[in-house]
Amino acid sequence: MTHAIASLGEISERYDAVLSDVWGVIHDGKAAFPDACAALARFRAERGPVLLLSNAPRPGDDVVKLLDQLGVPREAYDGILTSGDATRAEMTRRGASAFHHIGPERDRTVWEGLPAREVQLTSAEFILCTGLFDDERETPDDYAETLKTAHEAGLRMICANPDIQVHRGSKLIWCAGALAAAYEKLGGEVLYFGKPHPPVYDAALKRLAEIRGAALDPTRILAIGDGMRTDILGANRTGLDALFITAGIHGELFAEDDADVSAILSEKELFAAAWQAKLSW
Repeated sequence: MTHAIASLGEISERYDAVLSDVWGVIHDGKAAFPDACAALARFRAERGPVLLLSNAPRPGDDVVKLLDQLGVPREAYDGILTSGDATRAEMTRRGASAFHHIGPERDRTVWEGLPAREVQLTSAEFILCTGLFDDERETPDDYAETLKTAHEAGLRMICANPDIQVHRGSKLIWCAGALAAAYEKLGGEVLYFGKPHPPVYDAALKRLAEIRGAALDPTRILAIGDGMRTDILGANRTGLDALFITAGIHGELFAEDDADVSAILSEKELFAAAWQAKLSW
């Protein structure tokens, strides 16, 4: 049964390392959450390394710059691994391939410096989806014709961010995962890079071991996140304990004081070792 905790400190001695989600746990796209950042910094000081694991469709170095702007202190983490890093590795493997990009200009760094070429949809070998072109105004319905054309051409989609939605401040915005889900409904094939899929967790565990300087027992790694279908599912599949942050992307579902977190997770065949509304020490 998932139990509530008032502080990360209540369970910290069980763990030697943390994998923490980013958006929804330590910031909301507008500003950092000071208590959450302080909790991770204290875990680092008293227990072990903290690796941020993000479904951002950009390389980790880009996300670090964003975290600096939002006020997330470097003391809160040892490193960051993103779905953008995993996507870039796949793009590198594909070499001088031709792709059609769906997503905002800010995500172009995911292939910057690689031999892969961005082309029009009619000339593409595959689609690279990093999000919506204008996530403040558009919805997945705006892409119906593009996705239909791509499916008719038999193109595979690479999804660089499996998230469906995230909060930007108080507003919900659509992510690449929503377009990928729509493409799959049409019968299109999608390759996902990021949580909850195994490759990014394999890379994360390897990175944690490098930071620690020794192999880590997965049962002593705590995964922290607010997304049931990404963070919690990924932790469950990887055999990691999960700390579920309920005030994040699913905040409305858990807004009532009598919300049964265990029951809701169980309905979705998920489990978390503990839950906390907002991460704090």
